[in-house]
Amino acid sequence: MKTALTIAGSDSGGGAGIQADLKTFSAHGVFGMSVITAVTAQNTKEVRGVQNIDVDIIRQQIEAIYDDLPVNAVKIGMLSSVEIIDTVSSSLKERKSQPIVLDPVMISKSGHSLLLPNAVKALIEKLVPLADIITPNVPEAEELTGIKIQTEEDMVTACKKICELGAANVLLKGGHLEGEPHDLFFNGENIHWFKGKRVHTKNTHGTGCTLSSAIAANLAKENDLYTAVKKAKQYISMAITHSLDIGKGHGPTHHFYELYQKAGYQQ
Repeated sequence: MKTALTIAGSDSGGGAGIQADLKTFSAHGVFGMSVITAVTAQNTKEVRGVQNIDVDIIRQQIEAIYDDLPVNAVKIGMLSSVEIIDTVSSSLKERKSQPIVLDPVMISKSGHSLLLPNAVKALIEKLVPLADIITPNVPEAEELTGIKIQTEEDMVTACKKICELGAANVLLKGGHLEGEPHDLFFNGENIHWFKGKRVHTKNTHGTGCTLSSAIAANLAKENDLYTAVKKAKQYISMAITHSLDIGKGHGPTHHFYELYQKAGYQQ
């Protein structure tokens, strides 16, 4: 069985972070492992608090996994401080033999900041060049590049800028722009648009985590990068279309919809 490792924060509400990543890995038939970088007190409405994990424990989690288990792909999510970014980047540099997907988590769906302001520079310098693909949404890409993104032309400019920062490949998600949610995949030379249809639902909690971990799962299964992104896009579209109306805020996507259908379970 192929494996994938997520290095990210825990979402007590279960819709994003480590919980969404592990569900996504399982839905793809990939064995999931985790390194928890922070614990959040969170539900569908808000993030009430964040407690970062001690960097020595983060390092030990990474070492424990690599010393015993195969790692076919890595997904990196919430790393909120310079110290955590330094720890993760240095630990992975020693073991860079598998594809790495970086989801530069900065703000929660409810608007809570998940990345300290002084950590943006460290993320750009330490993690962007380390990743095989980075998957920012529009606000995250604006933070990384300093470019105001309002059009698809702006998305192209931002992708080129992110590659200039050291990214090998970029998937810039266009869901924050008006109109249909088209995503831009850029490998430093060629541009490809993944055209989407907007699903009118408030239940989109954890979409970024789910998409990036789906890419990692497909890379773990030895798909090439373009195919991994294409399959992940199909998966997240399904998960949003059949999202769960759980909680009073932004409900989660349905990670196991296709499996539930095959098993005869009703949503």
